[in-house]
Amino acid sequence: MLTLNLVPPTSSLALNKSRHQFFANTRPNVTNRSLNPTGLNPCLFSRISDEDRLKARSLSGVDGFGHPFGSSTKPKSQVSDSINKFSPLSRWNRGGFGRDELQVVEAASSEGGTDEAKAKSKTLQLAVVFGLWYFQNIVFNIYNKKVLNLFPFPWLLASFQLLVGSICMLVLWGFKLQPCPKISKEFIIALLGPALFHTIGHISACVSFSKVAVSFTHVIKSSEPVFSVVFSSFLGDTYPLKIWLSILPIVFGCSLAAVTEVSFNFQGLWGALISNVGFVLRNIYSKRSLQSFKEVNGLNLYGWISILSLFYLFPVAIFVEGAQWVEGYRHAIQAVGNPNTFYMWVMLSGVFYHLYNQSSYQALDEISPLTFSVGNTMKRVVVIVSTILVFRNPVRPLNALGSAIAIFGTFLYSQATSKKIAPASSTDEKKSS
Repeated sequence: MLTLNLVPPTSSLALNKSRHQFFANTRPNVTNRSLNPTGLNPCLFSRISDEDRLKARSLSGVDGFGHPFGSSTKPKSQVSDSINKFSPLSRWNRGGFGRDELQVVEAASSEGGTDEAKAKSKTLQLAVVFGLWYFQNIVFNIYNKKVLNLFPFPWLLASFQLLVGSICMLVLWGFKLQPCPKISKEFIIALLGPALFHTIGHISACVSFSKVAVSFTHVIKSSEPVFSVVFSSFLGDTYPLKIWLSILPIVFGCSLAAVTEVSFNFQGLWGALISNVGFVLRNIYSKRSLQSFKEVNGLNLYGWISILSLFYLFPVAIFVEGAQWVEGYRHAIQAVGNPNTFYMWVMLSGVFYHLYNQSSYQALDEISPLTFSVGNTMKRVVVIVSTILVFRNPVRPLNALGSAIAIFGTFLYSQATSKKIAPASSTDEKKSS
């Protein structure tokens, strides 16, 4: 400002310095905006000529009413080049932002922060769901095996687990914690087949758990992709060569694990294999019979499958082993010592059976079928290692190698089928118990 007072405005030196002072010292005048729309220092403008004032406005991109690029004497391209030389902060310092433009910038900044916060929140939520899914599955397998060691009646225990799941779903529907789907006669008829195969898969797995180590059952159940490819091929589906090659390590690994298993039992082996068949047929049949009921989400579908499966299973359980339940209960109470401990184990096996299934469906609603399949493979690894540590089952080196090969083959199968699985079929690619 001292230069302007000493040197006439027509001097080129004074003009350059005044422009420097102009950009360095001006600030928006918010309180006097109506009197001075440009927000520039009025004292400064009183000391420069009209020609310089026009040049200054051209450089700042502001007309006399504070509108960006409103009355510039330069073409718009040149004005843009001049403006781009300065950062947004510099434009604010010299009054280059109008009110509307500032609102746009603030909105964009707020929207970017909101999107980032939503992404972090969704990642955290998914991590919690996966953590619960793994934890609940481990707890179920541990207490399920503890009960079967004392009370070797898998048909009754499997029925009780379905009963707990059915009650939980009725509570969720009754208290409006989960929207209850509209049920029709056609929906129930379409669900009869998937519920039957779900029943076969569940009871066969429980029989296997009662006969062999939990780790061995899960290794054999990791061969489910083999049955899926074979049965689907018989029904007309085609698979590329890489998918067929991916199931070879599964077959080899499961075979090696079976022949080296310390607790090997044919009933346990067949139970796990039949369980695979049941769940594969449930998935295939669901795709064919439930296409017109896509408004029913995964958790509600699982709830109704549990209810129908209970009606399938319990009458057969009475016929198969009902006469032995009373005597088996007495032996179990004598073995555990405290009846409350036995009751707690039975209740935990039922509650966590439902909880881990519920978590798996919630995870499937948030991620792609491929990510879910990989997560399910890793879940088996976690369950196998956890149960070996809890029950201290002896594991031979070749058995561990075969298990690792089978699990790795399942992972390869998940990668190979990533392009074949469509997003629309995500609710059909349900987890295997």
